[in-house]
Amino acid sequence: MRIFSKSTLIKFWTKKEYRDSEEPLKSWYDEAFKANWSSPNEVKKQYRNVSIIGNERLVFNIAGNKYRLIVAVKYKYKRMFICFIGTHKQYDQVKAEEIWDI
Repeated sequence: MRIFSKSTLIKFWTKKEYRDSEEPLKSWYDEAFKANWSSPNEVKKQYRNVSIIGNERLVFNIAGNKYRLIVAVKYKYKRMFICFIGTHKQYDQVKAEEIWDI
């Protein structure tokens, strides 16, 4: 998958309070980059805890579910857009299916 944009993840993990997210986010990025998903069900096979929500959105649990990562996926084009990364508390403040509409 082509992922837009890794810099969003880097900005997050370089913040002092989120440094523990660096390795889990790097691992997620490497796995997603190598993936060739064609449907949400294919993602679910690899990530059993991923939440499939509306508007082509997926929610990944990062660092033992300490953080939430929302992505929008365009399976036809093999593209993934990072919409949000934050703590559970921050995640609870957003509408996952609407954030960063593409």
